[in-house]
Amino acid sequence: MRFMMIVKATEDSEAGVLPSAEQLDAMMRYNMELARAGVLLAADGLHPSAGAIRISYPEPGGKPKITDGPFTEAKELIAGYTLIEVKSREEAIEWAKRMPDPHGFGAGQIELRQVFEPTELTQDPDAQAKQYEMREHIQRQNS
Repeated sequence: MRFMMIVKATEDSEAGVLPSAEQLDAMMRYNMELARAGVLLAADGLHPSAGAIRISYPEPGGKPKITDGPFTEAKELIAGYTLIEVKSREEAIEWAKRMPDPHGFGAGQIELRQVFEPTELTQDPDAQAKQYEMREHIQRQNS
């Protein structure tokens, strides 16, 4: 089972305030713990939405609409993520609870979301096989 720990943005992260040396060190120790346990798939911080682009589809079948950042609601935005693969929802929760406060000062908030597996998206064996083939291709590419 794969889960994404989504680190919610704050006004500071949207203003481009970088983590302190202590926060960065705590997060690196946590990520190393995940890696040593064999559950870490990816972990990255994101630039503020000022440099982001939002693509929306206001008309079915129509052209996409491009909107440049910044976007106003910091609490609705993402400042980073950690992707893990674990055996159960309970294990994912335990790992998420161990993440250091990503923003410090009690301002951090993490949303834990399970990632769909191909068998949950479709019952079509050909479509599932293509999903697994794509995943294997990405893993080989990253090795």
